[in-house]
Amino acid sequence: MLALLFGLIVLQRLAELVIARSNKAWMLKRGGVEFESGHYPLFIGLHTLFFLAILVEWLAVDYEISWLFPIAFISFLILQLLRVWCITSLGKRWNTRIIVIPKEQLVSRGPYKYVKHPNYVVVFLELFFIPLMFHAYLTALIFPILHLFVLAIRIPAEERVLRKGSENLN
Repeated sequence: MLALLFGLIVLQRLAELVIARSNKAWMLKRGGVEFESGHYPLFIGLHTLFFLAILVEWLAVDYEISWLFPIAFISFLILQLLRVWCITSLGKRWNTRIIVIPKEQLVSRGPYKYVKHPNYVVVFLELFFIPLMFHAYLTALIFPILHLFVLAIRIPAEERVLRKGSENLN
């Protein structure tokens, strides 16, 4: 059962990459321009290592469902609702890359009405709760911190683009 859950989470992430690629093509057709892509491999590497680390830890321990599983699983389900809210609020403009379409307004609906980077909050929490479901406690401690290091590059890049990138394109 847990192997199925793990597989579904991995498939979800791969499906999101397909959606992001499709959205990227849609945005580029409308004159979108990608900015500051140099750090993108860090995201791919981080998330790939994240799933590998969970597997290694999970397979290395004798697994029994603990009291943490229901808490982690319910938290994960809530985070999935928030993730879908983030993605659907951005619609075709949701992407894993920084792409700006000239003369388009920033999205200010859904969670973006309340929080500037809600998807990053969701991902941070997922990097904590997903490993807990699989008793991957070291992964649950290390990867949210690694995510913060990547965000220390990504968020300033997005902010630069949002401040100046779209102005330069108009």
